[in-house]
Amino acid sequence: CMANTDPVIDDPSVVNYILKRAAEAGSCRVYVNAAVTKGLEGVDICEYHHLKEAGAVSLSDDGKYISNSQVMRSALEYAGMLGLVVISHCEDPYLTNESQMNESYWSTKLGLKGAHAASEEIAVARDIRLAELTGSMLHIAHVSTAGAIELIRQARKRGVVVTAEASPHHLTLDESMLENYDRNLKVNPPLRGKADIAALRAALRDGTIDCIATDHAPHSAIDKQVEFDLAPPGMIGLETCFALLNTELVGKGELELIDLIRLLTSGPADVLRLPGGKMAVGEPADLVLVDPDERWTPVRENLRSRSS
Repeated sequence: CMANTDPVIDDPSVVNYILKRAAEAGSCRVYVNAAVTKGLEGVDICEYHHLKEAGAVSLSDDGKYISNSQVMRSALEYAGMLGLVVISHCEDPYLTNESQMNESYWSTKLGLKGAHAASEEIAVARDIRLAELTGSMLHIAHVSTAGAIELIRQARKRGVVVTAEASPHHLTLDESMLENYDRNLKVNPPLRGKADIAALRAALRDGTIDCIATDHAPHSAIDKQVEFDLAPPGMIGLETCFALLNTELVGKGELELIDLIRLLTSGPADVLRLPGGKMAVGEPADLVLVDPDERWTPVRENLRSRSS
């Protein structure tokens, strides 16, 4: 559960409440990601010790990049003392302000303000340098550019404790698909070009990307049925993730099935140092039976999410 709830998960009482409600519902295990800064405002860091005692397993301001470098340094220092990973949404807000898609030929053609790949790469470079300075654990959420991948690859060679994830839509969809101004394809970070997709897929194969995470961000149909620049960014992806990637990556010979399963299970568990994702004595018996050859078409009526 990410921290951008109402109220924000910046106090132990909120962590306790969420875990209590999750236990009462009993549908699945819920892990809580607490806020890095109070109110997600990027100014004052939270009391990480108390948040961890309450049950938080990681820290992130979710979709808000912490622009103040001193605040981010302090966050990494204190989180590192407690063994908590800080998850960063890397987009420089000064370079992405009012942007609607990736800055490229397509943004010019469609007349939409673009966010250049540099906005992500600058943010990734700064956070990697601060992780290197503090020796703390940093996780880069939803990497989307070839340049960011190369920064992560080089940092790991230097011994920086940095991990990264990719999202299904950044692995399969490109900016040209916005040609009809489909607001369902408006996401942050934005869909990039084909060269970025190729770089992401290569990073899955060579281990630069540790896991795949859906970045499942539901919005109601009413929210999306507005002018493109007013539509909120985000799309769902939880229910279609495995099938989509099994078709596009495994089915086309770019990834082995066992590697896709690892990236969706033990990969994220290892990043957050959580139990599960492994078949071993004493591990949670989370078993899913899939038919890799079944063909199906997603239809709105069959989606369990409140958003479609």
